[in-house]
Amino acid sequence: MKLTKKEVQQVAELANLALGDDEINRMAQDLDSILIHVDKLSELDTSSVEPMAQVLYQALPASHAVETQTLREDIERPPLGNTAALANAPLAGGGYFKVPRVIERS
Repeated sequence: MKLTKKEVQQVAELANLALGDDEINRMAQDLDSILIHVDKLSELDTSSVEPMAQVLYQALPASHAVETQTLREDIERPPLGNTAALANAPLAGGGYFKVPRVIERS
């Protein structure tokens, strides 16, 4: 599965990157090795593995499962409010965060 220079250039353009010829060649090799690795992973038989929504060690007794949980308890809280949300913003206006423009296309 060899990536072409044109494909690498298209990916670089989507990422808003300007790459030189040597960088394009290096990226082609790197991306190709990643795709080869993903192909190898897709060959694994995962039919006996049950789908998981989260990793919470449910096979352990309930007392142990609580100790190993990585998620906080989901508690409903009132909305923060616009004034509080913008209180520490470096720049705000019109009730919104103002941020510098980062993508400019010519």
